[in-house]
Parts: sequence; C-alpha cells; structure tokens
Amino acid sequence: MRFRSVLLAVLVVLAGCNALPNAGNTPSPTESGVSGPQKSTAAPGNATDGIGHENGYSADAKLSISPNDGLNKTERKAVVSRTMARIEIVRQKEFKHSVPVTIQSREKFRGNQSNQNITKSFRRFDNAKFEAMFLIGEQSDSLAVQNEARGQSVLGYYSPTKDSIVIISNSKTPTLDGESTLAHELTHALQDQHFNLSDYNRTTRDEHNAVNGLIEGEANLVQQRYMSNCGNNWDCLPRSESGSSAQPPSNWGVYLLNYFPYADGPEFVNYYQQRDGWSRVDEMFSQPPVSSEQVMTPTKYGSDAPTNVTLDDRARNGWSRVHLTGQRSGPSRPDYATLGQSGLTAMFAQATFDSYNRSAVVPRRAIFNYDGNQPNRSDPLDYSLPITNGWDGDRLHVYQKNNETAYVWKVKWDSPKDASQFATAYRQLLSHWGATTAGTNTWVIENGPYADAFSVRTSGSTVVIVNAPTTDDLGDVRRKA
Repeated sequence: MRFRSVLLAVLVVLAGCNALPNAGNTPSPTESGVSGPQKSTAAPGNATDGIGHENGYSADAKLSISPNDGLNKTERKAVVSRTMARIEIVRQKEFKHSVPVTIQSREKFRGNQSNQNITKSFRRFDNAKFEAMFLIGEQSDSLAVQNEARGQSVLGYYSPTKDSIVIISNSKTPTLDGESTLAHELTHALQDQHFNLSDYNRTTRDEHNAVNGLIEGEANLVQQRYMSNCGNNWDCLPRSESGSSAQPPSNWGVYLLNYFPYADGPEFVNYYQQRDGWSRVDEMFSQPPVSSEQVMTPTKYGSDAPTNVTLDDRARNGWSRVHLTGQRSGPSRPDYATLGQSGLTAMFAQATFDSYNRSAVVPRRAIFNYDGNQPNRSDPLDYSLPITNGWDGDRLHVYQKNNETAYVWKVKWDSPKDASQFATAYRQLLSHWGATTAGTNTWVIENGPYADAFSVRTSGSTVVIVNAPTTDDLGDVRRKA
C-alpha cells in the first residue's frame, strides 16, 4: 500500500510553537522558478495532444463545484481531469491514460485493514523487528499496531495492480478534501505509467524507506508545487472544515518510521531536480537510492552505498533461526532485517515522545528542523541525528525457542568513533526503558514492554546487540555474548 501520511498539527504543540499546517499543503521553500503555471501545449478541448489538457479539461479551467455534498460522476471526472492536466504542467510529463478514483470513508478503510494470510514465522519475525527498535512491545501484535497507524494517518493510496486510486475521507459524506491528496496520488499513477512501480521490490525496511524516498518524495514535491499555485494562479477546491482533525498517533515511533519518505524525500528529489531538471529525476527511477541515508544526505546518492553486513548464526541449546518460508502474498522477504538510519532515528525518537518516563536520549528540539524559533513548514522533522550519522549498514537475525523470541543485531559504522557514540546512546536508551547492569556489557529490563536481557559489544566500527529472555539465554542465542 502506498500512502501519504499527514504531519499532524500535534507536532507543533510538542515543538513548542503556535501553528503548522498539514504537510503537503504549503509550498516548498526551495521552489525556485515555480512562480506560476507554465503554458499548456495543446489546444483547449484536446484530450490527448500535449501537456496541460486531459479529457477536454485544461489546467486553468474553472469549475463551479462544491465538494461538501460529495461529487457525482460528472463532477468527479471534471476535477480528476483538471488535476491531471495541472500535474502534467508541474511535472512536465504527460499521462498515458486516466485512472479511476474512488472516495472512501475512513471508517470503511479501517474495516478493510486485514492481517490474513500471515504465517506464524512472519508474524514472529515482524514482532521481533519492531521490538528491536523499541517501537512495539513483545506482548503486542506489531502487524495490528501498524494497521491501526495506517487507519489513522492514510489519506489515500494508488494501487499499481488495480491501476486505481482510493481517497480516504474524514467527512460524514465522503468527498474530496481539497486537491492535495488527489494530486499526490495521481502523481503516483503518472509514475506507474512511465516507470512501472510494480518493479520496485523493497524487501527490507531500509530499502523500503530508501525507494519510497524517491517515489513518495517526488509525489510530495509535485503536490507542494501544485498547491502553491492554488489561490494564486489556479482555482482549487476548498478544504472542508471537518476534513482533517489533528489527533496524536497511537504510536509515535511507527508513525515517524513510516513518515520518513514524506519528510526527507521531497528535498532529496528537489536537490537533483533543481540542478538537472526533471530528466534527472527520470534517470533516478532506473537507479533508486539504496539506503535511507542516501535520501537524508542527497550527496551520498550513487556514491556511498551501505556495507553488505554479514552475520553468522551461533545459536545453540534449542535456539534456532526464524526462516520466512510460506510467506504472505507479495514480494518475498529475506530472512533478515535491515533497519537503516531512518529506523535508528525512529528508535531514539520514540523515547522522546513516549510517556514511559522523561529520560529521553535526544531532546525533542533535535528532531525538528527549525526556521528561527519555529519548525520548517514543509520539512519539520530531522532524521539525521548526530548519534545515527555514520551508519554504514546493519543486519538483524531473529531466533526462537518454544514460544520465546530473541535477536542479534549487527550495526556497522563509518568509524570507531561513530560506533562508540551509537553504543553509548543505545545504553542510555536501555536505561530509559528501565534497564540496569547485570555484568560486563550486559543489561536487564525487569518489567515493561521490553523486559529482556541485552548484550552490547563494540569492536572497532561494529556494534553487536544480542537480545534474549534471560542473561543465561544470551550465550545460547549467540556464543560469547
């Protein structure tokens, strides 16, 4: 599922400022040269010839439509066609065909969320992965928590397999809440028609956030530039008063992990588009970024590939590796996780926003991009933390014994200094969750959602974290732990 999550206005309160609109509805501060729409290259009414006209509607067409009572079939066609024409002008690329757009209530969308066809091994693996990031406790179902998060924050999605768009409406009468989400999802349809989005097999969390940094980053950038013309050069549908209510996420860490491509992706795409035009962005779809680090730091794209981290299995005394055989439908997943720099940042940020205690490892102000005393309006979050900078690769294996789960997580860094800095911060994170020392390099959390034993060892530029139910189990999950 491709979704565009909203940066909730709740972040403004947490940041200590006064007002911040939903992400995607304000112009980007880097929109140089986008002061107004370009001219259409087709005659009015021509549905197929040239950029700026679709299905008989031009980008500057004026529509007498009020969306508050929903949109009938004719009105929907008019709005969608005009939006497509406008996207063509912003993106300088033409749609090959129209796609159906359905408007669905949030209640119905939540009811359609499902975890069917999930194997026990996949569920165990996913639970351990989110437990390792201290985002979801081991007694919770990580897939259910993620479904709940999607149900809260998804505004719409484009399905490449069905070649269709679903817009999620918060209104009692499902309708379009302005044109922002529609523009975003239609950009995905345009991407699919030219680059075939089904070809992008994102097998690990870091690969997912890296590739989506390009896909969602472009869609958000186009959306921002589109919306900057509303009220100035274009007449756009109004936003409904009940269309968006700011509610805090049920899980901040999961929200921030998923929000990464929408936060850092637009500036990543903008960095190259401003230098070499949209043709450079087209080229990037043939070689998408390979790590979230490359999205955070655009200059690393194409030049600083992550290390291929290897991790041998040393489990014994009944502990065995969890293998993902007979998985759910969709791309096959490897038997390991790579969480990446965005995953590490979400891990530390969770401790900043959770209500467990007040011993956050990083201050809230470090997680925000500021313009003076207020968060940047188009990119308020900063995923490039000092304690996660220098990431060079990671690999996590999950193990099981009866109904117990454990994991080994190996993280490579650019230098021993980076590794030492991360290990120190990670130990502080353990303390945040209630850990106390239980021997050399060993910690135990007695109670709470992450009650377990931990071993943290640093060797040069490598940090190895071992998790198990008890200190005795640590050496069985990984010898010498």
